[in-house]
Amino acid sequence: MSAFAEKPGLTRLPGGPVSQTRRWVADVSELCKVRITLMVLVTTLVGFLFGWHGPIDLLYLFHTLAGTALAASGAAALNQVLEVELDARMRRTRNRPLPGRRMTLDEGLIIGILCSAGGILWLSIATNIYAGLLSAVTIVVYVFVYTPLKRVTTLNTIVGAIPGALPPVIGWTAARGEPSFESWILFAILFLWQMPHFLSISWLYREDYKQAGFVMLASFDPGCRVTGRQSLLYTMGLISVSLLPAMLNLTSLWYLPVAVTMGGYFLWMSFRFAIVGTDQAAKRLFVASIIYLPVTLGALAFARL
Repeated sequence: MSAFAEKPGLTRLPGGPVSQTRRWVADVSELCKVRITLMVLVTTLVGFLFGWHGPIDLLYLFHTLAGTALAASGAAALNQVLEVELDARMRRTRNRPLPGRRMTLDEGLIIGILCSAGGILWLSIATNIYAGLLSAVTIVVYVFVYTPLKRVTTLNTIVGAIPGALPPVIGWTAARGEPSFESWILFAILFLWQMPHFLSISWLYREDYKQAGFVMLASFDPGCRVTGRQSLLYTMGLISVSLLPAMLNLTSLWYLPVAVTMGGYFLWMSFRFAIVGTDQAAKRLFVASIIYLPVTLGALAFARL
């Protein structure tokens, strides 16, 4: 029997050492929110490619992505440590490693601190100090500002969009040595994209959020009027900002039809959500957001090369 399974207060896991190890790896992956971390890496990669000139230094790119992955993983772990009691109240999160008692809070805290510190140091040493500082700001705002605000004000979504929009700036800064005007266009795109994305999620899980004690706009908007309207307005802002790279001659012309097409699709889904305010419309908006981001950012990155 593994030492992990024998720890008091933890759920005993079935199977031998191999299955125990696999379960632990799966739990660490969930603690670090691997799927979200992968999305963070995609946006970091876009920022890096958008800012890099000449043949790509693959080793340097690896250092950029590895450091960012550690920082994002650490922030996710620390977030779950602070929200373990609230996660236990929600159906979609109650089986996470910490509320599910498959990991202790001490384990989550150690993983979170080591990954966060490791990511900051890796970026600072292997790329440049500005990228390291930006990763530190991302962690601090996400863990110590956004996380507690989720129980205080509906403005938490806006605050949470700040650390979510910084990864492409980190990628750009690693490539260029410092953040500059172009990198903040990427920041604006990510910031505005997150709003309809998360508003659709909050609408779908509004009862869960309310039961857990999270102060989300959708929980106080039974008719979906404010939630839908804000989703539409942020999407309109996103489309406007997404056209700036073409207008400022930062990309080749073929980026423009991609941005317009994807923006039109995203806008239509936002409009439908604002008009009907149903769960089905929210799901379609969520799917549209997932499709929009990699396609548009991918076109932006490769049109730059």
